[in-house]
Amino acid sequence: MRDYPFDRIMAERVFGQAVAYLITSMEKRGQGLAMGPGELVDLGVHVFILDTVNYREFCAAHMDGGFLDHIPEVERKGDGSVLKTAQLIEENGFPVDWSLWEKDALNCTPCRPGEDGH
Repeated sequence: MRDYPFDRIMAERVFGQAVAYLITSMEKRGQGLAMGPGELVDLGVHVFILDTVNYREFCAAHMDGGFLDHIPEVERKGDGSVLKTAQLIEENGFPVDWSLWEKDALNCTPCRPGEDGH
């Protein structure tokens, strides 16, 4: 809510999906799944990454002391990887807020090709 014009409900939806995405990325790391969020969920990811102390502690807790780097790629193509990412999150046991993912469902993720996650 501090950084974007979201009310509390929308901010919690976006941040919840960002956390589900990050945990899934960490748990699936090394599998070459080319995961990445759409633009809307990515806002929540970036807000979290900028809260460096909490993000570092979150990574350490979910990656056995490791850290999930942020390696952005700004060009987007229409390869459907955003929808694939949402499906992987759901398969990993998280509820998916489909309306937040469907906006970018046919787009690719903003991550560098070949990276496992964000």
